[in-house]
This record gives sequence, C-alpha cells and structure tokens, in this order.
Amino acid sequence: MTQAGTNNGGMREADRSHPADLDAQVRARWLAPGADFFRPMLALDELALVDDSCEDERRLHERLVADPACAVAAAELAAVADADARENYAVFLAFRDAVIDAGSLEAYYLRLVRDAPIAVPPPFVDAVVAAIVRHVVDDRCSALERRAAQLLHRPQRIAVRDGRVLCADWIDADRASAAAAGVDLVRQLVVGGAGPGAGLPVLGAANAHDFDRAVDPYGFVLDLSHEIANDLGHGLTFTLARSDSGMTALARVLERWIAHFLGVSTTIRPLQRIDDPAWRWHVGLDAEATSLLNDLYRGETPDGERMQRLIGLFRLDFASAKEMRADVAGKPVYLGLAMSAEQTLKLKPQNLLLNLPLAASA
Repeated sequence: MTQAGTNNGGMREADRSHPADLDAQVRARWLAPGADFFRPMLALDELALVDDSCEDERRLHERLVADPACAVAAAELAAVADADARENYAVFLAFRDAVIDAGSLEAYYLRLVRDAPIAVPPPFVDAVVAAIVRHVVDDRCSALERRAAQLLHRPQRIAVRDGRVLCADWIDADRASAAAAGVDLVRQLVVGGAGPGAGLPVLGAANAHDFDRAVDPYGFVLDLSHEIANDLGHGLTFTLARSDSGMTALARVLERWIAHFLGVSTTIRPLQRIDDPAWRWHVGLDAEATSLLNDLYRGETPDGERMQRLIGLFRLDFASAKEMRADVAGKPVYLGLAMSAEQTLKLKPQNLLLNLPLAASA
C-alpha cells in the first residue's frame, strides 16, 4: 500500500485497560478508535471498489463502510474473486482487529514498535500516528507547531541553501513540480524562483491564517532554520534565534509527544552543536541521524558529505532527574535530525518512546 487516509472524527478517550506500568492519568488521555478512524482506509486504492469488483466484494465493502467494526466471516472474505483484493481485505481486517483488541491507538502503536520489525503496511502505521498527533497537537497550538507535527507521519523533501533548511511535504512537492522533482522545487523556493515552486509558500507569521483555512494542510513549506546570523563588519557576527523557527516548533511537538505517551515532562531546545565532553546519551530521530550520532559518540569523524546531512540537533532535559536511569540522571539527552542522501526526511517518532533513558527501563 502506498498512501494513507484517516480522520480523527469519531475518536474518544480510551476506557479499556492498558499495561499496568503506565500511569492511569496518561492512559486516560489515549484514544480508542471509532468507526471514522477506519472508514477512510476503505478508500485506499488497494481497498476501493473498481469496475471489475465482483458482487461479493461490493457487498463486503459496503458493509465495512457502514460499520468498519462489523464481523466478517472467513467464507465472506473467501468469496471475493480477485486474489489481490482478497489479500488486501485480510490485511485490513487483521489490522482493524489488532487495534480494537489493544483498546487504544497508543497501546497498539507501542505494541507495534516494540515488536520490530513492523509487519504492517506503512499507510496504516502513518494513519495511527496522524490520528494521535492531531489529538496531541490540537487547534490551541500554533500553525508552525501543527505544520511541524506533520513530520511525525509524512515524509518530507529537504533543501539546504545559504544556511536555510526548508522542508516540503514529499507528495505535495512532487505534485506541485511539473517535472516531479521535489528537491528542485524546494530549491526554487529558497532562491525565490518563479514557476511551480510558487504554489508552496513558506509558512510564517504573515500567512499563518492561510494555513488554518487551507484546503490542503500539507501545502506549506516549513523553514527549519533556527538562527539568523548578521554580519556587523570588522569580523563581528551577531546571531539571533528566529521567533518563527520550525526547529523550535518541532521541539514543542516532541515534548507533547513524549508527555502524551510516557507521562514525562521534558524541555527540548535546538542546538547548533554538541559541545559536551561528558556526552552520555543520544537518540536519532531518523535512521540517518541515528547512524551519524553513533559515529560521533564513538569518536569517529564522518566524511563531509555525510555530516552535511545532519540538519538539526536538540538538547532534551528531563524536568525530574528521578525519572531517568540512575547512571545518567541529570544528564542531557541529545537528539539528531538528518536527511537522507536523496535529501528526504522520514522521522521515526517511536525512537523517542523506545530509546529515552527512563528509570523504569534501567
């Protein structure tokens, strides 16, 4: 499956039991899936009806649209004539039953990522994360934070030019580019070029209201540049943190993500570099960043091209050292964000849930 669809309508706070090692107040904020979570998945290309769909498939599809949680007998599934469609329905039904059995989207997600490798179609996983993110980062958050939250479940295209780091939604960037060359599209935005790039504005204070009213919530570019350097002459440079930094917005989103799942209060702030001789713990927010930070921690020096892929660093501090493993209590946790060699970014938000030095995991 290659695309995702979901709707946060019909979600309610979970009321079923969950693992006892998590605080009840945390679990009370988790989401039990309603029909409107599953229903949009039936519109995916792999599950949508086509002209050649047999009558048995049409009846099954219509029943699921009316009641996505309805029971489906093995004979009813076996009656679907097309083998690929039959398999796709079986995958969907297994996913649906697993989510319902878990009692909440969060409990399902934690089970899924702890039992790696993940054997669920990516659109289903992204739909789970998207629904949770919309619950955690709601309308009370800024437009920048809501755009940054999309990084947790939507792959991005990245461009770096003249110290600026811009990211555009992969699908929207390719759609907006006549040549489907998303990297070139974002570079056009950086240099202010005309052409297809004009269709994806960079989100900022001036157009935040446009983001709220946009038909396509993924059609804005996020500027991840955190600081502005002004040359004062005579070898002097004044550096000022940007008030509309996408990195700061992403940091706020990650704080909420951690608190929602783990009930742990943290402070995350962007960094320009890690200058810590007592560096003890780090977490990569994606596969590339994990590899780079591991090399740097071991004292190895990645080549220049690989280092250029590191587009963001953060320092995470726990509000209470008692919530950390005793051997690293009070120490900062460093986070890294990196693009791939193809200048794409696929965040792995589960890394923050699995790899923080929590006292319970010692």
